[in-house]
Formats: sequence, structure tokens, C-alpha cells
Amino acid sequence: MTDAAQRYRTFRDFYPFYLTEHVSRTSRRLHVVGTSLAIACLLAAILVDWRFALAAPIMGYGFAWTGHFFFEKNRPATFQYPLFSLMGDLRLFGETVMGRRRW
Repeated sequence: MTDAAQRYRTFRDFYPFYLTEHVSRTSRRLHVVGTSLAIACLLAAILVDWRFALAAPIMGYGFAWTGHFFFEKNRPATFQYPLFSLMGDLRLFGETVMGRRRW
């Protein structure tokens, strides 16, 4: 069974596959920028105006999907694994910010 066809039951099993879908340095950078902007939008929604929350998914997915379509040349895992994909984005962001992953 190929990775794309495999059904992942846990995030622990999914994350190694997630990393294989993010080998392009430019794509990883776009993911980190998009996640940063999405987090900033959510903070602005809490602190300034709730409508900033509407921009959060546009920022996050806009940058990430650009990385997939133009640099990775693959289909984002979001379509098949929405929750695990979001968790992967947040983990990749955290690992990058903490200096555990090169961006």
C-alpha cells in the first residue's frame, strides 16, 4: 500500500508521511510564513476584531498550498487528512521556531 493510499489512524503514524510531502525548502518556508500569519490573524481576532479570524485560513492555506502546487508538485494532505495536516503544520512550525528543523 502506498503512502498516499494508506489510512493513518494516529498522528504519530502520519507525521513521517507529512515530512515526505514537505521536502522543498521553499515549501517549508511558505508553510512557516503562512502559519505565522494565521496565528497573527487569530491573535488579532481576539485582541482587535473577530473578523480577523476570517483571514486566518486564507493566510495559512494560501501560503501552504502555494508551496505544494508550485514547489512540491504534490496534492496537500489537507484534502485527505485535514486534522492531521493542521497538526503537522503546527508541529513543523514549532520545530522550526525552536530550531529543531531547518527552514
